[in-house]
Amino acid sequence: MSIVRLLDPEHPASFTCAQAGCRACLELLMRQHDRLVFAVLKRQWSGQAEYADRLQAGRIGLWQAILRFDAQRGICFSTYAWIFIRNHIWRAVRDAWQVAAWQVARRTPDELSALVSAWEASELQQGLREGLNGLPERRRQVIVLAYGLEGERPHSLAEIGRLWGISRERVRQLRNDTLVLLRLPGRSVRLRRLYEQNNRQAYRRAERLNRAWQRGKRK
Repeated sequence: MSIVRLLDPEHPASFTCAQAGCRACLELLMRQHDRLVFAVLKRQWSGQAEYADRLQAGRIGLWQAILRFDAQRGICFSTYAWIFIRNHIWRAVRDAWQVAAWQVARRTPDELSALVSAWEASELQQGLREGLNGLPERRRQVIVLAYGLEGERPHSLAEIGRLWGISRERVRQLRNDTLVLLRLPGRSVRLRRLYEQNNRQAYRRAERLNRAWQRGKRK
């Protein structure tokens, strides 16, 4: 056993010994190549699978690769093992998705409706945040306060006016002007996808509305 322990883990005899049932060689090879598992994990999509589950699946793939590797074929072990590790991690991800889908399928229509509503509200807020990036601070804040985008309750126009020391009508103008900016295609991609308005016809309609708004302001 002392001679086996001195073998280079990349030496073909190490794999032969591990495949013959030598626990020491198997553990040595597992430790030596464990970095492959982490390398695959970085590139593999996680889906619904927990990190610990994906890590365990990857190590099972490494273990099977060691037991099946044939050094006489002239293939690099890391290349050979990568496929086993990747496939086992993918199965863990796939199984996690199947469990998640089964859990959703068991929900009542009311529960599913609540989940969809919560998701839509989350997407709406995220879409508004993305559109607000790069706008002047006051324009950003009027939307944040009016729609409660930072965890607070939505504020009325009058409340925002009192907070800033301006009239309710001025707040309304700021809000409407900002909403016009948010309607622009470059600032409304997520929102348009959410409400199925991400097509040429919808963008042309938005452009017409913006021009009409600008003409109304100049009168």
